[in-house]
Amino acid sequence: MRKEFLVGIGIFLFLISADFTLFFGTRWFWSLLLLSFVLGGMPAYLLYLKESKRQKQIEIEFLEFIRSLVEGVKSGIPIPQSILNLKDKDFGDLTNNVKKLAYQIEWGIPVKEGLRIFARDTDNKVIRRSVAIIIQAEESGGRMDDILESVAESVVSIERLKDERRSSTYSQVVQGYIVFFIFIGVMLMLEVKLMPMIQDMLKGLVGGVSGGGFFEAGGESAPAQLNFKRIFLSLIVIQGVFAGLLIGKFSEGKIKYGIKHSFALVVVALLIILTVAPP
Repeated sequence: MRKEFLVGIGIFLFLISADFTLFFGTRWFWSLLLLSFVLGGMPAYLLYLKESKRQKQIEIEFLEFIRSLVEGVKSGIPIPQSILNLKDKDFGDLTNNVKKLAYQIEWGIPVKEGLRIFARDTDNKVIRRSVAIIIQAEESGGRMDDILESVAESVVSIERLKDERRSSTYSQVVQGYIVFFIFIGVMLMLEVKLMPMIQDMLKGLVGGVSGGGFFEAGGESAPAQLNFKRIFLSLIVIQGVFAGLLIGKFSEGKIKYGIKHSFALVVVALLIILTVAPP
């Protein structure tokens, strides 16, 4: 188990113990309970963000690696020797993978098999697709310098499209956050202001007819109010999850990148709701 998860578990246990000891029964209890879960899971979440950033950096370094291979092949050096010549070059997060590939070639492993292992180890979709193209083209007898240049151009195009998508959808991302927080405000107004007014009006109407006994303790007013709280809370959570996923899809092209947006929206929304209108 990674030490980050152990740190998260320790933080969670400490905070939840302090919450139950100091704030149980107060309006802050549910907010701090949620905060305990959030901070406890924060190391794992940061690890996820770090891995996402690393994958993006790997794609950039892979482009530099392919360009270096192109230079070597164009100068007449075979691909295996070109890879060996790059063994000591710095490719950032991809350096260890390049060194491993070079060592495998030194040990007599075929270049195609080494590239497959290289792509598998990086666990990156762009690199896996590029390596598959290189292997297929090499098996069909194409010119390797032209093939590598085409792969490099393909990677550049992919990165350019990603950057253009992020820049063009930035305003939509901001609008998504603004709309969500307006939605929270509307839900809070309904729960804190409008629903109590409606319930007071109903109490007055029913009380005038039945002498007020219907809404005494043990009646149906408390359960009705509780149900509304649960409905509003469920709506906000559902809205936050799907709004975050859509933001990730629009901005980065994949729904999985919306997980971080969903997490942020839901956590902030729950903290606001549980603090302003605790159950």
